Amino acid sequence: MSTATITHPVAPKPGNEGIGRGGLIIIGMPVLIVCLCFANYFGLIAIPPGPRVVMIFVLLISMMTTGMPISIALGLTVLIFIFTMTEVPIDAVALKLFTGIEKFEIMAIPFFILAGNFLTHGGVARRMIDFATSLIGHLHGGLALAGIVACAMFALVCGSSVATVVAIGSILLPAMVKAGYPMRFGAGVITVAGSLGILMLPSIPKVIYAVSTNTSIGALFVAGLLPGTLLTIMLCTVTWYLARKHDYPRMPRASWTQSARAFRDSIWGLMLVVIIIGGIYSGIFTATEAAAVSAVYAFFVAVYVYGEIGLKDVPRVLLRSANLSAMLLYIITNAVLFSFVLANENIPNALADWMLALNLGPWGFLLVVNLLLLVAGNFMEPSSIILIMAPILFPTAMRLGIDPVHFGILIDVNMEVGLCHPPVGLNLYVASGISGLGITELTKAVMPWLLTMVVFLVIVTYWPWLTLVVPRAMGML
Repeated sequence: MSTATITHPVAPKPGNEGIGRGGLIIIGMPVLIVCLCFANYFGLIAIPPGPRVVMIFVLLISMMTTGMPISIALGLTVLIFIFTMTEVPIDAVALKLFTGIEKFEIMAIPFFILAGNFLTHGGVARRMIDFATSLIGHLHGGLALAGIVACAMFALVCGSSVATVVAIGSILLPAMVKAGYPMRFGAGVITVAGSLGILMLPSIPKVIYAVSTNTSIGALFVAGLLPGTLLTIMLCTVTWYLARKHDYPRMPRASWTQSARAFRDSIWGLMLVVIIIGGIYSGIFTATEAAAVSAVYAFFVAVYVYGEIGLKDVPRVLLRSANLSAMLLYIITNAVLFSFVLANENIPNALADWMLALNLGPWGFLLVVNLLLLVAGNFMEPSSIILIMAPILFPTAMRLGIDPVHFGILIDVNMEVGLCHPPVGLNLYVASGISGLGITELTKAVMPWLLTMVVFLVIVTYWPWLTLVVPRAMGML
């Protein structure tokens, strides 16, 4: 008896249909909005000013949700809106593209990136770790505490959170695991402590905020010193408590001679702090010129003092720095055009009038700003958030009497939090690559320190003295 093969239709797996429909919606949304823009251009429909404002933000967000790079999404949104919704001449667009990045302050960005790359690969981080370990390695969780202090010291001279995580984490995490610490504990500490990279002295997000709002870069630099010190103490306190609770290893107490030797080895890197603060405060050079001096000094220390980088490696460091600088400058250029469109539509002033009419007051406004920035941190990286949000929120903050330097540090702390949580927290992905932990597991690991940062954000938001006392004492405000 022969048996015939009977084929039954395979039922689709649950969720496949929904995923396909969701993908069509994601792709179809920007297409629909673009069609509406061109319908307005050809006179088929007339879109009033209010919906036009909503459309520009929906178009930008919908383009980003398709996976399009933020810089390209910004550029396409601006060009489509200008050509279909406004009567701005093309000459004005070309002129704005040129003048938007003509500012002298923007030159600080490539120089700080270059300095950070030389410091990351030049042996500075390892010597700072040794110095921090000699000071506090004998306490509960000594290696983890030394990692936080080393991150703070490296942040004083680097200005990049990702570079701080790479430089400190790649050295310290293997040492912590070898000493008996759980990888989750070490990775959680370094992920969050690395965010100090954009809060302490030099910081690329601070430069971008200063350029976007015409705020003093020097004042922003020194304004992060006291908040950064407080956050370092808070992170160390949480780390010490958890290490003591779980009885994590302690290191032998270092002698004064060992500490002095470690300080002597790390002094070349720490001298960069003196150069930046002393140069800006004394008026020898501006913050932008301080960035150039930092790059030259970092090159000298990495190549000739520590000898960790050979002259043959310098072109590779220069190329890596140029790539990152070009990416950031491209984002800045498109963001400048985006701000130009917002100003042309009078959106910042209209938003300021609306917020003032709500009678939220400074406290209520700052709460709304924090919530908005924390939400934005879920799907955008810090530079893009600042370039888009700062020109919109800044006029309202000024009309409410909020100090621009305090407002800048508040935004900076929000960016720190965004770097440490999914889905686009850059520190998480870097720490995941170093530790080998999955993003989900690492997200759980950082939670005690992330909650600490949220508490710190509240302190910075409603205690402006913390950020303003140092620049005022130095005569920068």
